[in-house]
Amino acid sequence: MHPMLNIAVRAARNAGDLIQRSSLNIEKLTVDQKSRNDYASEVDRAAEQEIIKVIRTAFPDHGILAEESGEAKGNDYTWIIDPLDGTTNFLHGFPHYAVSIALKNKNKLEIGVIYDPTRDELFTAERGGGAMLNNRRIRVTKQNTMRGALIGTGFPFKTMENIEPYLGMFKAVCADAAGIRRAGAAALDMAYVACGRLDAYWEIGVKEWDIAAGVLLVQEAGGVATDFSFNDKYLQSGNIITGNPKMHQLMYQIIEPHVPARLK
Repeated sequence: MHPMLNIAVRAARNAGDLIQRSSLNIEKLTVDQKSRNDYASEVDRAAEQEIIKVIRTAFPDHGILAEESGEAKGNDYTWIIDPLDGTTNFLHGFPHYAVSIALKNKNKLEIGVIYDPTRDELFTAERGGGAMLNNRRIRVTKQNTMRGALIGTGFPFKTMENIEPYLGMFKAVCADAAGIRRAGAAALDMAYVACGRLDAYWEIGVKEWDIAAGVLLVQEAGGVATDFSFNDKYLQSGNIITGNPKMHQLMYQIIEPHVPARLK
C-alpha cells in the first residue's frame, strides 16, 4: 500500500472510531446550524482535528482543505477532508454516514479513502492502482440500460434555486429506472457506484470534500465522472454524474435537457 494511502486509512479509521463512540450519546452533543439545512456537531470538528493531526504528523508541508476548518496552504499536495459526510443522518441515528479523505497533487487526485464506521467498510483507491473494498478489488456494474438500473442521487436541499431543474431530471430518470435512492451521504453514494451497489449517481451543488475521494474510487473501479457539460470541472462546480461508461452516457443524455445554463 502506498505510504500516503496508509496515512489516509489510519486517519479515517481513527475518525471513524471517534464518531462511533460519540454515536452512543447523540442527545448530549452540541450542534450548530451553519446555514439552511446544513449542520455541524462537535463530533464533526473533533473527527476533523483527529484526521488533520495524523496527516500533519506524517506530512507537515502538505496543504489541507477541510469542511469545518477551511483551507491551509502547503506544497503541491492537498488533503481534502470531510470528517463526517452525512451529519444529519448521524444526528438522527440513521446509520448511513462516512469519513471521506482524498489527496490531490496539484489538480490530480492521487488517493481516495471512504470509511463507513457503522459497517466497518473501508473503500480505498490510488491512481493507477485500482479500487478496493476491505482489500478486495471492486468494479462498477455492467448495467447498460436504464431498465432495471438503480440510481443514486441527492436533493438540492440547502437552497431552493435548483429545485425545478432537479425535479425535471428526477422525473426523467424515474421514467425508466428501476429505482432512485437518496440516502444522504454523497461519499457513500459514489463508493456504492464504485462497488456496484448503484449503477449511477448524480447531484447538484455538492462540495469538493463530498466527492473528491468518491471520484477517484469510481474512476479506478472502471467508471466515469463528469460535470453537467461532459467535462471534468465537477470539483469546481459541484455538479456531477457518475456511473459505468454506458450508464454515465445514458444519464447524461437524460439529464442534459433539464440543465439550465447556470449549471453548465
